[in-house]
Amino acid sequence: MAETEILHGLHAVQAALEHEPERITGLWIEQGRHDRRIRELEETARAAGVKVRRVPREALERRAPGRRHQGVVAEVQALPPRDEAQLLPLLESLAEPAFLLVLDGVQDPHNLGACLRTADAAGVHAVIAPKDRACGLTGTVRKVASGAAETVPFFQVTNLARTLRRLQEAGIWLVGTDVDADTDLFAADLTGPLALILGAEGRGLRRLTREACDILISLPMRGTVQSLNVSVATGICLYEALRQRGLDGGRWK
Repeated sequence: MAETEILHGLHAVQAALEHEPERITGLWIEQGRHDRRIRELEETARAAGVKVRRVPREALERRAPGRRHQGVVAEVQALPPRDEAQLLPLLESLAEPAFLLVLDGVQDPHNLGACLRTADAAGVHAVIAPKDRACGLTGTVRKVASGAAETVPFFQVTNLARTLRRLQEAGIWLVGTDVDADTDLFAADLTGPLALILGAEGRGLRRLTREACDILISLPMRGTVQSLNVSVATGICLYEALRQRGLDGGRWK
């Protein structure tokens, strides 16, 4: 029997219904909820041929204990994460310069979900993370990502340093963040094929990851704090890259 996982929250479940309804094996909605967002979700489910079951709130709590499910829980068939073998074909298929986000050992699911959400908003082609000592696509990640976990390709690789070397061989510029770097984010060229690399909460980039980078950059810190949350730093870096890459026909490239 295939492994399953629990999705919870309106955005995560709606995204699954819109993008991968065939994976949904069960969908439960709290009895008594008939607001607009719930009605829209039910309409999407019916259009996708997914059966909706109305259940008491207590039944949802049992399926998603301790989670803010917003009155909706779904069970879906778990998919294995994409790996390095699938990454290079994706890059070869791009019709524009690659725009990648690499997260070196982010373990907090809320941070990973927030990074995926920002990556989607910024038009990132893929997010890459190591398999070991890093968070994968959990139900909490999917909820925080608000649908982005279904739209942004997420790759988990067994050897991040090797993957970074292969990205370099493919002509992608590796830009890592480091609090002690001499180059300012806003002085770096982020316009070509690019992988922005951010480290784990607290310890930053690992040594091998840092050594693989073509350049290290720092974020200007004008106050008393010395570092930012990784999801906040990710947002700043991605949108500076987006700014530099410019507008095309009224839309960001």
